[in-house]
Amino acid sequence: MNKSLLVGAVLGAIGVTAGGAFATYSLVKGGPESAQVLAVVPVKQQIKTPREVCKDVTVTRQAPVKDQHQIVGSVIGAVAGGLLGNQIGGGSGKKIATVAGAVGGGYAGNKVQEGMQNRDTYTTTQTRCNTVNDISDKVVGYDVRYSLDGKEGKVRMDHEPGNEIPVGKDGRLILGQSGQ
Repeated sequence: MNKSLLVGAVLGAIGVTAGGAFATYSLVKGGPESAQVLAVVPVKQQIKTPREVCKDVTVTRQAPVKDQHQIVGSVIGAVAGGLLGNQIGGGSGKKIATVAGAVGGGYAGNKVQEGMQNRDTYTTTQTRCNTVNDISDKVVGYDVRYSLDGKEGKVRMDHEPGNEIPVGKDGRLILGQSGQ
């Protein structure tokens, strides 16, 4: 057999064996163990929390009217007006003055009582409540930009990954919480 053929065969066998060993090492190693984190942006959601706010308010109300038609004021005014009218004149003029005084006094007494009733108020304190919303932000995840084998990618995670994201033997990112 030719010596150079034998040397070539041996060298070829060594090369194939070494190449197979390197390929086996690469397969066992499985590529990079982690992806480099380039940027992390928290994803926030607005939360509205309703709560009731109450405060005491001063309220002025009109007192209940006991004499809605102002009869007492009309009667007192008519009597007073009649007495005054009776003091004027004599004879039939006196009767006309008495009647006119009673009518005028009755009307005046009615209006005086009406005004007094309108001004008759009382004050109470009432508690008034309404619902307000407190608004707060809650972090619901993290948008992560990473580099793996020179390629950039994006993923949403439920926790902050730190500087690196672990990569499994299958070449996929391991996104679960660290320590699980």
